[in-house]
Amino acid sequence: MTEVLRMALPLTLWLVSFSALYGLHGLICATDWTLAPGPGGIVWGRLALLAGAALAVLEQLAVLVALRWTRLGPAPGFMHRATLTLAVAALIAAIWTSLPAAVLPICV
Repeated sequence: MTEVLRMALPLTLWLVSFSALYGLHGLICATDWTLAPGPGGIVWGRLALLAGAALAVLEQLAVLVALRWTRLGPAPGFMHRATLTLAVAALIAAIWTSLPAAVLPICV
């Protein structure tokens, strides 16, 4: 049972971070954070989205490193390869879904 939970952890974490990031996006648009200038001329809303995106990618990277560690990862074999493959897929998904926070307009 713990093997299945370990396999589901990266994608579940991606789902939570994806929902939180786009929830933050809605909050930023609803409260006009896009109008408040922050440091370096970047608005606070963009800074908050970039910080959330960086946090999402870093936590996926930390999970991938932790699962590669033999003490926390599954036993060698199919489950190990499947868990690491899902962790890499979740890292790619975190990067892909966080990319719009950096390159697209915040509120249209």
